[in-house]
Amino acid sequence: MGFLGIDIGNTNIVYGIYLEKKWQPQIRVETSLKRTVSDYEKHLRSEFLENDIKKDHIQKVVISSVVPGLTKTIEELVFLFLGIQPLILKPKNISNLQLEIENPAEIGSDLVANALAAVHRYKSACVVVDFGTALTFTVVDEGRKILGVSIAPGIKTAMKALSSNTAQLPEIPLDLPESAIGKNTVHALQAGILIGYIGLIEHLVKEIKKELPGNTKIIATGGLSSVLKPLKPLFDEIDLNLTLNGLKIYGEIHGYKN
Repeated sequence: MGFLGIDIGNTNIVYGIYLEKKWQPQIRVETSLKRTVSDYEKHLRSEFLENDIKKDHIQKVVISSVVPGLTKTIEELVFLFLGIQPLILKPKNISNLQLEIENPAEIGSDLVANALAAVHRYKSACVVVDFGTALTFTVVDEGRKILGVSIAPGIKTAMKALSSNTAQLPEIPLDLPESAIGKNTVHALQAGILIGYIGLIEHLVKEIKKELPGNTKIIATGGLSSVLKPLKPLFDEIDLNLTLNGLKIYGEIHGYKN
């Protein structure tokens, strides 16, 4: 039985298809409130054809969304294209993962999916570092409680903020420089942001771990999780499918068995 996880993010919508006990290559489309259900349906239909995925391969669908204005559109897309009523991940409805935060409605469902996948795998305290539009640190204790989240601008977000708001600064490639001392504008930005983010992430993880007793696993996810290569030893695992795994587990909790 095939499974489709849909992660509606601020920058991209990611479609993850689980077939034959493995994730297929991800399908991505830019997040846009201007696109109609028909627009998204045409794109997904084209991707299914190109990747030789039959509609009847998919029996179950779970959606995570941090863009409320698109949730209904993608829900309608799933029903139109697949004839399936999808599950919508709602953080406060997860029975085996508690939210120890002041307002559970504020936490992104993608972060909850990350936490769910991490504690399911490691069964210990975890910090999930998600390199997305925002750089997020989701903290889960060994009792399966989400204690809270730390948020910083994502790497691309920081780069774009500088290059788009300053006339003389070009768009910067995400290449880690060898030197922390910039010799030109591009190098200077790469040093300040990319090398700077290494320090930010290392220090914040260190401070978070001080507040968690015992062994804490550090898991990275998100498309830019491998850009900062010096951070690799910090992570117990880099899992680009962590959010999708969380959606799949959420579906299984609610009766979707694969």
